[in-house]
Amino acid sequence: MELPVLTPKRHNQRIKRWKQLQSNRLLHIISMLRSFGKRSAILARPLVRPLSSDASGNGLLQLFKDRGLISQVSAPEDTLVSKLASGKKVKMYCGVDPTAKSIHLGNLVPMMLLLNFYVRGHDIVNIVGGATGAVGDPSGRATERKAMATDTRLDNVSRITAQLQRFFRNGLAYYEDKYKDSGNSTNEGIYTMTNNYNWWKDVKMIDFLARYGKHIRIQSMLSRDSVSARLESQGSLGFNEFTYQILQAYDFYHLYKNEGTDIQIGGNDQWGNITAGIDLINRVEQGTPHLKTDPPFAITVPLLTTSNGQKFGKSAGNAIFLDEEINTPYDIYQFFLNTTDEDVSRFLKIFTLMPLADVSEVVAEHNKSPQLHHGQRVLAREVTEMIHGPQKAEDAVIVSSVLFDNGTISQSGKELVRLFSSARILKQAKMDTDLISMVADLMQCSKSEAKRKVSQGGVYLGPARTQVSQNTSEWTQFLIDNEVLLLRVGKQKCFVVQMS
Repeated sequence: MELPVLTPKRHNQRIKRWKQLQSNRLLHIISMLRSFGKRSAILARPLVRPLSSDASGNGLLQLFKDRGLISQVSAPEDTLVSKLASGKKVKMYCGVDPTAKSIHLGNLVPMMLLLNFYVRGHDIVNIVGGATGAVGDPSGRATERKAMATDTRLDNVSRITAQLQRFFRNGLAYYEDKYKDSGNSTNEGIYTMTNNYNWWKDVKMIDFLARYGKHIRIQSMLSRDSVSARLESQGSLGFNEFTYQILQAYDFYHLYKNEGTDIQIGGNDQWGNITAGIDLINRVEQGTPHLKTDPPFAITVPLLTTSNGQKFGKSAGNAIFLDEEINTPYDIYQFFLNTTDEDVSRFLKIFTLMPLADVSEVVAEHNKSPQLHHGQRVLAREVTEMIHGPQKAEDAVIVSSVLFDNGTISQSGKELVRLFSSARILKQAKMDTDLISMVADLMQCSKSEAKRKVSQGGVYLGPARTQVSQNTSEWTQFLIDNEVLLLRVGKQKCFVVQMS
């Protein structure tokens, strides 16, 4: 199975359709906000349909386990399975603290679970922790977090809010464009973004302790992994971090009581904090009809690692961020293009909405000739399109093709400047620069090393890949539209240089 050829006509049709979807959705958002006034911003009330090709007799939870999106479900799991099987809509949330100015791919795994529920008609909520971010979550940390300036935290809240809204907006458009099955009945899902500072700012300490303190058990707090691990290690634990689980527990209670949110989703390291919320809800709501008919649940996703056990995240030093100011769409495309063969199937299941049968077909085709990287190309394009939209995904594909493929380069000089500027890898040089100086600058090596590379025939110029073994500053014959130079060093390094 070959990748479909994306002709200019077909590409323009897809872009036009995507823009129309975005335009229609924006008009709908405006209408919704006018109707609801000052309520929490509702991004979309889309018409969504089940992914019928992924239908399973074992239900949604088993499907998401098969996709590698679920690690643990709190008891009684059978109750949640039955609730979903009955067709009843559920509402769930996932929170993100503003510890950085962008979420990264590791944060995206619980968001992918939310997105899978969302496109199947269930309501989802994102919380940015404007309040909890000021305290600091000890989960998974051996030392206390450094204090963050208030202005920095507020800026992070604003940035992460925009990133999450964009992710679910683009994710929905990606689903509608590629995987929505028009043969099924219509369901509705609602996406809501909020900030837990909205309710914590009005909570008074004395009132909180008087109302909820008796329901919070110190023994349970001490037994949480996030607390016990720090107490048993050399690292100290401040009262702020010790009480963090109370804040997260109350978030769950607040949303359960006031918004009908009965499921919290998070990473495996959040299990203790989430079950603390379930415990609080069960104690405060004991005997109420609400608790009997709609008990709270915890669902955790596995922490993302590669096939060789490397963790994704800021602390691991290999995080890829969703903020385009940090990582471009090309960075994301290239990251997934470099996925190992062992991870292709798993990442297709986790990071795309591709039906499992299609995943199997892609992997089978990939396994016929792994050296062609068919699986990685499909994965990289799917993820980039879902996060940043089809236009930026197409741009990333072209940039990667120019740098690493052997095909004919059909783009104009002006278009190459646009593409490589957006990818933030466009190089600059003066027309009077000689080849050895340019190679030394681009490769960050000495001029003697650059001279050796040239003299040994390791440098190639222009789209024709003309081998050059002597120093030169005559560029005209190698330029695209008298402006852009392609310079290759060996088989692995390629630079696009704007000459001026």
